[in-house]
Formats: sequence, structure tokens, C-alpha cells
Amino acid sequence: MAWSEETIQKVWEKGKEAPPNDPNVYRKDQCDAWMKRDHYGNRQSQYGWEIDHISPGGTDELHNLRPLQWENNVDKSDGRLKCKVTANGENNIKQ
Repeated sequence: MAWSEETIQKVWEKGKEAPPNDPNVYRKDQCDAWMKRDHYGNRQSQYGWEIDHISPGGTDELHNLRPLQWENNVDKSDGRLKCKVTANGENNIKQ
């Protein structure tokens, strides 16, 4: 799905802030994996992220969307979040 820049930004803002990092640049997803704002849609980056539907098959409204590190999003094949990737210091690691 092609999301508007406004929706991408609003979903980004739902990510967890991780002081002292600039929340306009870095945030964490629900699994505590790092995401970098300008790496949206980048599956070549450990900090790449995508927009996930919290309830699969649900609406595209903001309340049903969240940012997820891309590998965590891909790993949600059965609809459940498994947290394949989390953070270790400044890097993401696979569980």
C-alpha cells in the first residue's frame, strides 16, 4: 500500500522515543528494535521500518497502524507479533 507522507509521519510518531536520541531520527518499535525515520520501507537496513496493521484485516485508520522494524513486520505472517528483532545497544539483533 502506498501511504501518504502525512500518514507515515503520524505512524512514526507512535514509535517509542529513546532519549537521548532525537525522536525525529530514531525511535523503537513495540519489540524495542531500532528504527530510523528516513529508512522507511528500506529492507536493506537494520533500521528499516514499515507500517503494520495492529489487527490484520482491520481498517487503515491511524488507531490500527503502528511502526515496526521491517523484519518484525515480515515475521508477523500468522498475525501475531513475535519480536524476531530487538535492540542491543545501538544495533538490532535477531532472537
